[in-house]
Amino acid sequence: MTALAAFAAWLHAGLTALVVAFQIALILGAPWGHLTMGGRQPGALDGTGRILAAVSAGLVVAISLAVLSAAGIGLSWPRWTLWVAVAVASLSVLANAATRSAPERRLWLPVVLVMLGCTLAVAFTT
Repeated sequence: MTALAAFAAWLHAGLTALVVAFQIALILGAPWGHLTMGGRQPGALDGTGRILAAVSAGLVVAISLAVLSAAGIGLSWPRWTLWVAVAVASLSVLANAATRSAPERRLWLPVVLVMLGCTLAVAFTT
């Protein structure tokens, strides 16, 4: 494990914690619908939106675990899981860049760009 890979993996994990906290707040009724899922639902999310927030939280945790594993921290997941993480992170960047919700884009595009950078750093230094 390189120092860069370890730093990138831990930075990714920290950003994941922030994303998960945001998703939990949405599940609990925080009025931030304009900052997620294209901003289609201002205010608190409905039941379907809350389920999607839970799925999103689970997905981002799985991605972070794959990144940590590839960096040699914690689990010993197969290497291909890191490449799935790269693909999902890339799609997340595209989705956040394309969203019609300017507030969502301003908030999340920088975050997902850094997360993609961390994922790529681990992929190419391990």
